[in-house]
Amino acid sequence: MISFAWPWLFALLPLPLIIYFLPAKKSTNQQSALIMPELINVSSTAMSDQQKRKAPLIILTTCWVLLILAVSRPQWLGEAIDIPSEGREMMIAVDLSGSMEIEDMSLNGRNVNRLQMLKVVLGDFIARRVSDRLGLILFADDAYMQTPMTFDRKTVKQMLDESELNLVGKKTAIGDAIALAVKRFDAKQESNKVLLLLTDGQNTAGKITPEQALELAVAKDITIYTVGIGADVMLQKSMWGTQRINPSSDLDEQSLANIAKQTGGQYFRARDSQSMSEIYGLLDKLEPIKQEQQQMRPLSALFYWPLALAALLCFVYLLSLHFSFLLPTKNATTKNNTSTNKDGVSAMGGK
Repeated sequence: MISFAWPWLFALLPLPLIIYFLPAKKSTNQQSALIMPELINVSSTAMSDQQKRKAPLIILTTCWVLLILAVSRPQWLGEAIDIPSEGREMMIAVDLSGSMEIEDMSLNGRNVNRLQMLKVVLGDFIARRVSDRLGLILFADDAYMQTPMTFDRKTVKQMLDESELNLVGKKTAIGDAIALAVKRFDAKQESNKVLLLLTDGQNTAGKITPEQALELAVAKDITIYTVGIGADVMLQKSMWGTQRINPSSDLDEQSLANIAKQTGGQYFRARDSQSMSEIYGLLDKLEPIKQEQQQMRPLSALFYWPLALAALLCFVYLLSLHFSFLLPTKNATTKNNTSTNKDGVSAMGGK
């Protein structure tokens, strides 16, 4: 649907007509006519003949209408589309420490490391969070903000897929990850603040301890859901045969459970890809996606179409005037031919 931002400007349409019917100013000084060369007189005659036609008046009128149409700012109002309403802010902190490369996870019938499984399952969870603003923190020796808060879930998922092990070190700075999330949440006061912390170890690095970061999170009313990643049993081949080991012996479940409890969240244990999917399904229930949707109608400016057409008409009109000056009129050509004939007869009579 076409609409106009400034429709009151259409009141200027009759302005040239009003000026045209204004009484002419009477001249008090009578000056002698300016004697002009014959070539200029011919051009003036051609110009006056051209002005007597209706085409220039129609062109100028059309240009005026197009200009008024352009300055009234026509715009195309598109169909209403749904935009996500701001339900909550959810920050996702992903552990990239060296232990995340342990291949104790099964995905589609093959063994993969913990990060590979996390990318697939967490990517599906990100795609479902339609009304949430999501952010991504990567941490190991230090914590880094990989993606600030945004509704662009595709970008968040892409940044997760592009993350690599040992990108930010090999240790685990859980306290720094929580503190960085608190800092990013601090600027927003209205929405619910949720941190999803995924790790497979215990805090072994960083400038802030998990206990100190926990105090900050509680003070800022941030809900933290913690997920401990890693299988309980893994078969490992050695020179003495196959041994059963616990690859998650370094996982500090007690600390993660305490962090979740103190902030009103919950601790989950992900031993495989299926349990990880179930955890994300439970998170969807604990932190439901807001159903209320806001709508917007996109606007597209159209002023350049009538403006370009008016400029084109003016150019064509000026171009036609230019060629009318260069080409002699029919009357002038006939007059010259008659003069030439008379001179020829006179010359022959003299002979």
